[in-house]
Amino acid sequence: MDALQAIMTRRSNRRFSSALPEKEKIETIIEAGRQAPCGSNSQSTHFIVITNKDVQNDLSSIAMEEFAKMDVKEDTYVSLKNSILASKRGNYIFYYGAPVLIVTANKKGYGNAMADSACALENMMIAANALNMASCYINQLHWLSDNERILAYMNGIGLKDDEFITGALSFGFAEGELIQKEKKITGNPVSFVE
Repeated sequence: MDALQAIMTRRSNRRFSSALPEKEKIETIIEAGRQAPCGSNSQSTHFIVITNKDVQNDLSSIAMEEFAKMDVKEDTYVSLKNSILASKRGNYIFYYGAPVLIVTANKKGYGNAMADSACALENMMIAANALNMASCYINQLHWLSDNERILAYMNGIGLKDDEFITGALSFGFAEGELIQKEKKITGNPVSFVE
């Protein structure tokens, strides 16, 4: 699959097989993230790669408990609202049970932290698609990046004190057929100034 096809056919998949991808494929996807552009070539995005099911389950439980404590307001972002409501029902697994969860972090106070991490996450999603694997961008840990319980747990598995959680990515083999098709574009306006 060429680069443009990998970009155009990448879709968010939320149903994963429990099979762990080969270590070589995981490393290839991580390397794609490490090759992403970053401000001043800072290379400060930290990739915390979690394949341990107990750790994934612990993080998921903590996230569900913490989201369940939140209130939904009229202006609550729709995805955050969905996370809160699902957590209150007690059946929320924020990473969709994928065999690989990669959490990205970056330096506190670094102005390009979010942009650098987003570029890395996008590279990894495109690489996963090129390798015929499912992936999904995960916001939930970033939404909880100031939460004391999440921070304490993440510090215990590698998050540094001078870092904050910028995003995450779930990936693995799709459960069922992998969705790879171009989407219908209904937004993202373009203005040419010629």
